Amino acid sequence: MQTEKGLVTYLNKPFIQLVIEAILPITSNIFLVTDNQYYSSFGFPLIPDVYKEKGPVGGIYSALNHSDSDYNLLLSCDIPNITSSVIDNYLINNLSSDTDVSLLSDDSDSYPLIAIYNKRVESKFLEAINLNKLKLISLLAELNCQNIKVKKEDFNALKNINTKEDLRRIVKRENQLNTK
Repeated sequence: MQTEKGLVTYLNKPFIQLVIEAILPITSNIFLVTDNQYYSSFGFPLIPDVYKEKGPVGGIYSALNHSDSDYNLLLSCDIPNITSSVIDNYLINNLSSDTDVSLLSDDSDSYPLIAIYNKRVESKFLEAINLNKLKLISLLAELNCQNIKVKKEDFNALKNINTKEDLRRIVKRENQLNTK
């Protein structure tokens, strides 16, 4: 994207604002894992990475390390179409105490950054960091994961926007929906 993804504008709002709006009906206990002070303008505490340059594994570890909760909803900043109902209907309503991680999936992909992580996996993330094993999918393969498939009508809520082309595609799709 060649810019800070959470601050990219879509529907006249930064991505992160759209994600926050999806979370607020569920909880106001929100923390943003980032060192970028610009995010303080959203009014939530910023949690810096405990270990820098460790990608999603490091970010998840930082979130879990900071948290006092047994269950932690973790969402990436680049999913501007996520909704409260998708989070609630699929993740929260299917939460199992036996599961380390509950994550969403569609027909082809899993989304480990739209997931609920149990605090008990914090040590596994620290171990992976210490061993420099930073592939999130590999780490998840070692955990008890619950893969929750969403219905086709909710697939769009899961899509992350990684490139300017991805952004052009969702803007075009949104414009098509608005002209119907």
